[in-house]
Amino acid sequence: MAEEAQDAVPPSDDSLLSSLLTEIFTSPINIVLLAVCVVLIYKIFRPSDGSGAASVSVEPPMPKMKRQDLTLEQLKQYDGTGEHGRVCMAVNGKIFDVTRGKNFYGPGGPYAAFAGHDATRALATFSVSDVKEEYDDLGDLSSEQMDSVREWEMQFT
Repeated sequence: MAEEAQDAVPPSDDSLLSSLLTEIFTSPINIVLLAVCVVLIYKIFRPSDGSGAASVSVEPPMPKMKRQDLTLEQLKQYDGTGEHGRVCMAVNGKIFDVTRGKNFYGPGGPYAAFAGHDATRALATFSVSDVKEEYDDLGDLSSEQMDSVREWEMQFT
């Protein structure tokens, strides 16, 4: 009867901890897993001093561009190559400052053709080479293509 009463008593914290440590350190696979966990936790929480990893230079943010209308000729100066480095593009008659995405829209980027141009037709047809240098009527675009243009416009807004 006394043994039954002892079995009903929950184990103490010391015995629980010692059984856990015994379980971990008696199996080689558990020791390896523990070491991997410790290394990963160290890598996650250690302070980054910048050495060993390629540091990315962060440019200070540019001041917001004041809202203004631009002609296509004026828009061309915002292709990322000017002294200001600003990158703008037009979609569906609206001008968007995409300087934050300079890696994509700036010089050498995959969508550099959009910078300083009206990219509406190119976005509607999913073709980077469809960027026009002059005014584009867009009357020949299908309703699906215009829906796509509106979705792109919402993306940039």
